Amino acid sequence: MKEKFYTIASFEYPSDVQILKGKLESEGIPVFLKDEHTLNSDPLISNAIGGVKLQVYTEDKEKAIEIYNEVRAYALDDNGNLVVCPNCKMQKSEVYYNRKGILYKLFPFFEEKKYKCLHCNMITKPQ
Repeated sequence: MKEKFYTIASFEYPSDVQILKGKLESEGIPVFLKDEHTLNSDPLISNAIGGVKLQVYTEDKEKAIEIYNEVRAYALDDNGNLVVCPNCKMQKSEVYYNRKGILYKLFPFFEEKKYKCLHCNMITKPQ
């Protein structure tokens, strides 16, 4: 069975996704926010359900990803500069937490911050 929706990204809170939703809709792409109302009523369960999922129709997937990559905020180091991947030298990384283990699932703020390159998928620690 072919999937009707494609999840572009997930966000911790419904307010975090509104600008991207507006940009996609202004480009003529219908947007659906899965679990938006659940988190509006109880924002503390965001980590438990994986946040608000920004979804588009599968036929709009490529255009939506292209727009998302234009407007998304990439990870910055402690000096405010874009994080550079040591492998491919691209400046398109996101903060990454793998949250393995019960300790990090219960207390995610204890996990050491890492960066994941969105070009080559290499995971690195801050320099």
